[in-house]
Amino acid sequence: MNAIKDSVHDWIPLGPVAADLVDTPAVQRLRHIKQLSTVRLVYPSASHTRFEHSLGVYHLAREALRFLDVDGERADHVRAAALLHDVGHGPYGHQTEDVIRRRTGRDHEGLRFEHFVAGAVGARLGLELAADGARVGRAFERAVAGMSEQSGGNTQFGALLMVTPLVAAAAADRLSPAGAAAVVEETTVADACDFYRAFDHVDVAVDDPPPDLDDLDVRRGGDATAAVREREVTLYDVMELSADVDGVAAEWTGGFARSFEAAGWLLDDDGPVYRRASRAFLRLLAAEVDTFVVTRNGRAVAEEVRRRARAVLDGEADAEALAEELVARDVNPGTTADLTAAALFVALERGLSV
Repeated sequence: MNAIKDSVHDWIPLGPVAADLVDTPAVQRLRHIKQLSTVRLVYPSASHTRFEHSLGVYHLAREALRFLDVDGERADHVRAAALLHDVGHGPYGHQTEDVIRRRTGRDHEGLRFEHFVAGAVGARLGLELAADGARVGRAFERAVAGMSEQSGGNTQFGALLMVTPLVAAAAADRLSPAGAAAVVEETTVADACDFYRAFDHVDVAVDDPPPDLDDLDVRRGGDATAAVREREVTLYDVMELSADVDGVAAEWTGGFARSFEAAGWLLDDDGPVYRRASRAFLRLLAAEVDTFVVTRNGRAVAEEVRRRARAVLDGEADAEALAEELVARDVNPGTTADLTAAALFVALERGLSV
């Protein structure tokens, strides 16, 4: 077990998960985010960072769990949440929040980076089920249930739908387009029922179903399982029904072709992983319209976003400016992000170094 010397709590032991999290760039960034805000400008010898603060919160959470005799998966989640609670924090602490709100129209208490980190931590149990050979639908539903326990809402539904069968394929030494295709083609009616139950945990933006498939509307959640059983549709069948309008479903029924192609881009590229991921995201976005944008903002906006992503790749536009504009317009290329997450998983399994 690793330990860190702290000026307040003395030695703080780090378990395996905490040690891995501390080594991530997101947590290491907190060494440079000052907890004392502008006070340090008046008292230059005063020093306290969000990194130290997060370690202290982790330590106190660890002690509280020990006192309350809480262990297992829930204790793991609490310790991880304590350590990660400030990873999305901006500089100068809370004193700059009014300025950020006025300049960006966004609030510190809105959806932020740590919600995505917490969602990923919560999804761990479901992904472990996939790695241990559980049914894909069951693993996915459990991953979504865990993800939904953070307060930011739906952060990774599509990404988990992409990654769960890839985890199952990797665990069975079948991480290839053909192997992933075989995993999803083997799904059952029970998997489809679990898929529908996953919609009970979070709100997901989807299109209306065709009139003859109203009983299979995913927005019905678990209430649709009777129709699923009556129609005897598997989870793969459900994906086929929407593959022409949904990019994630198209990956399921197309051997995850775009995801594996993007994984190759990540491996062939150079530089930090986040830069590689950004370039892969832009290449995917420039190649095809994002179906989530089509659903929420319309096809014309999706076509515009695709053209402008191409302009960024061609050096004719600025990526940061495009990103800021899309945020301001509430345009979220979420399907492209889901495919990028799948590509990152494949690339990491194939040796991508972080």
